[in-house]
Amino acid sequence: MSHLPTIQFAAPQFPASGVLVVLAGKDGALPAGLPDGVRGAAERAGSLGKFKGKGLSTVETIAPADSGLDRIVVVGTAGEESFGEEDWLKLGGTIQAKLAGASEATIWTEGAATAPQARDAATIGLGLLLRAYKFDRYKSKKAKDGEEDAAEQTLTVTIAVADPDAARAAFEPLDALGEGVRLARDLVNEPANILTTTDYAARIEALSSTGLEIEILDENRMRELKMFALLGVSLGSPTPPRLCIMRWNGGADGEAPVAFVGKGVVFDTGGVSIKPAAGMDEMKGDMGGSAAVVGLMRALAGRKAKVNAIGVVGLVENAVDGMAQRPGDIVTAMSGTTIEVLNTDAEGRLVLADALWYTQERFKPRFMVNLATLTGAIIVALGNQHAGLFSNNDELANRLLAAGLATGEKVWRMPLGKDYDKMIEGKFADIKNVGNGRSAGSITAAQFLQRFVNDVPWAHLDVAGTAMGSPSNEYNQSWASGFGVRLLNKLVEEHYEAR
Repeated sequence: MSHLPTIQFAAPQFPASGVLVVLAGKDGALPAGLPDGVRGAAERAGSLGKFKGKGLSTVETIAPADSGLDRIVVVGTAGEESFGEEDWLKLGGTIQAKLAGASEATIWTEGAATAPQARDAATIGLGLLLRAYKFDRYKSKKAKDGEEDAAEQTLTVTIAVADPDAARAAFEPLDALGEGVRLARDLVNEPANILTTTDYAARIEALSSTGLEIEILDENRMRELKMFALLGVSLGSPTPPRLCIMRWNGGADGEAPVAFVGKGVVFDTGGVSIKPAAGMDEMKGDMGGSAAVVGLMRALAGRKAKVNAIGVVGLVENAVDGMAQRPGDIVTAMSGTTIEVLNTDAEGRLVLADALWYTQERFKPRFMVNLATLTGAIIVALGNQHAGLFSNNDELANRLLAAGLATGEKVWRMPLGKDYDKMIEGKFADIKNVGNGRSAGSITAAQFLQRFVNDVPWAHLDVAGTAMGSPSNEYNQSWASGFGVRLLNKLVEEHYEAR
């Protein structure tokens, strides 16, 4: 299924073949040192296309016959502000989209309106890899007349940069980050008949090859731990629940870990409070929060992050049979809190209640961030452009906001408060799993989760609008975005790793 280009870095040396990608500055200014014929062809194409060098705009032309090149692609980099991290990522994605059918290409970085540093050049490479991602493993491929499918051709991209050794070194951790994002996308894109709870757990267990320590809790162990909130969600499914723990020990011995917790509902029918048929197929992606946690842990291990980190994901299927949980049932969470289940389609918070309590109690983390495709209400509030951020800690919240702006995986802080807390007080149990009517649905869900974190610094990211079905962009054309992996990697890298 791999369509990924091979990325390499080299000192500027004019290529003798393939596609030449030239970065242009303000007013379409081309870099010095281009051969006269190539410069002339690029300038003519720019003139005909009214190309002004605006950021991510493109123009292309057939290369002069005597150049040895196939095509010339000119990409603009000019704008009101200097390029930032996500801009370089978008640039790589924009270029990858222009390389269909090519077997080799060279990106000439000199000439960009913002001079790329080693990390910037490496980020272009990450953009190439993320844009090249496709999920087509279940499509039958039939080559025409024995010809090789263009998508299966091997593409090698050379990024010509002043300090190729530094760029190569900067690319190594980004390459690992890209693997984590692609893993998260794969998990969300998989159909639920393939990615069952047990298959998912097996895939997580296989990540031990990366250096992660993996522990899988089965149904019996969770029953011993009295995780009846999580277990209640799985009652109607023939596939058993699992709680998967991933540990990366890259920091100092004994140092408290950072912790990430994910909702892993591999399919959500809504249970007895069944969802409408329209769009229910997309509920294979209701494990998008857990996928981000798994992808992040894969990335941290792959780049050997200097931090101790814990990833915990609760895997269940919310299905319907005669044993399924009913509206009105009361369950007791691991914490001892009793919960009145008024709507079985508000199941993710039940899974997270036990996963969060287990994580804070066992690992005593520096902070916890949980991710979940938790509520449709967050899409009503924020659309598909931001994830909802709820937090009991201003420092953690502000760091997540900054990481979102840097990576383009944006979050927007939403309120928490005692008045909202009153909306989930139970009539027959301590709390109920939904608020009053449709008001503040994403907030009352967050208030519910806050009951299970004690005083640990905590943030809840509601990624219902961003983990799947979010708008396509320059570096993602997939239904599953892998949202959260780059965001949380940035958080760890900037604030919690040993220098």
